[in-house]
Amino acid sequence: MTSVVAPFTAAGLPAPRWLTRTEDGLRLPALVWHVGPGWRMVSNAVLGGGIGERAWVLNAQVAHGYRRTDPERHLAELAGAAGLDGAGVGLMTAADVTAHGSAEDGGATAVATAGIRVRGWAASPAPGTDGPGAPGTINVVAALPAALSDAALVNAVVTATEAKVQALLEAGYDCSGTPTDAVCVAARTPGDGDELHTFAGPRSLWGARLARAVHGAVRTALPVPGE
Repeated sequence: MTSVVAPFTAAGLPAPRWLTRTEDGLRLPALVWHVGPGWRMVSNAVLGGGIGERAWVLNAQVAHGYRRTDPERHLAELAGAAGLDGAGVGLMTAADVTAHGSAEDGGATAVATAGIRVRGWAASPAPGTDGPGAPGTINVVAALPAALSDAALVNAVVTATEAKVQALLEAGYDCSGTPTDAVCVAARTPGDGDELHTFAGPRSLWGARLARAVHGAVRTALPVPGE
């Protein structure tokens, strides 16, 4: 893999690195944040999902028509090739990650990549399926320079998702997302004497900032409908 630093910097996240690899005859990019120790993350990612200490986030672009049935292993291989050690979060998407959107609000930061070819409403009459779907995907990576309880981390995922849907509707998309949308929210690990925030809803201090950052990042990442 080759690596360069992407131009976006913000208070909550270090500058991401671009990684470029050749896979199946294609040159494919990825975004990597190596935050190091001191961060707890919550995510629904196939690699490193759940709540826990995490040191990095990888958002890897894959080819349209992705056919591998082991995305967790694939992401682990990509992380290893990028020199990422320890526990981290791995996301993938068929969207162009070079066209990501980013936003910051009061220290809350967010970066979004948006693939919306396969989109719809969450409450659909269509039957569900087992296992991961094809990686179309709106991926959101956000960070708060504050310590959150476990409940507040879960609350932050809800807030980020609501902000994503608001951005979709305002951009003219008649949907709530794609079947494979993923989110990762990072917050500081509580230290001695640190304030532990127990709420991250959209009207809480940090939830409001998170919502505005995610909304701005998703709006920037979304293509104009019809283009």
